[in-house]
Amino acid sequence: MPQSLSKVNILHIIFSTKNREPWLDSAVRPRMHAYLATICRDQGVELVHVGGVADHVHFLTTLPRTLSQAQMVEQIKKKSSKWIKALDARYRGFFWQRGYAAFSVSPSQFEVVLRYIDTQPEHHRTRTFQEEYRKLLRRHGVNIDEHHVWD
Repeated sequence: MPQSLSKVNILHIIFSTKNREPWLDSAVRPRMHAYLATICRDQGVELVHVGGVADHVHFLTTLPRTLSQAQMVEQIKKKSSKWIKALDARYRGFFWQRGYAAFSVSPSQFEVVLRYIDTQPEHHRTRTFQEEYRKLLRRHGVNIDEHHVWD
């Protein structure tokens, strides 16, 4: 077959700032989300939607045939971290956490996940990132070692 073709459904990717520090306040968050979209576009990744709160981001994306999931996330985190540090001196201490979570989203659940991302500020009034993350991992059948998941 002379041509490589791929159709990977939507991925829901989540990662937080290092130690869940609230770096992404309401002033910089929209700019970060826009920059994440730019990074994705430059990699040939379709960013379908992005959202989050001060200490983490959620995004829905496709996975191009030219990148692994790990490569894609690594580039997104690396480039966005470099960008925010250059934005203003107050962000020089910014880092993303080392890890991330990624889940496939079936077409039947796309709208549910989209609404979930859009309502992040509301549900984080009563739930921490750690509580949310644990719940998502359990829901998707991912076992975690609490000693290694929080860097």
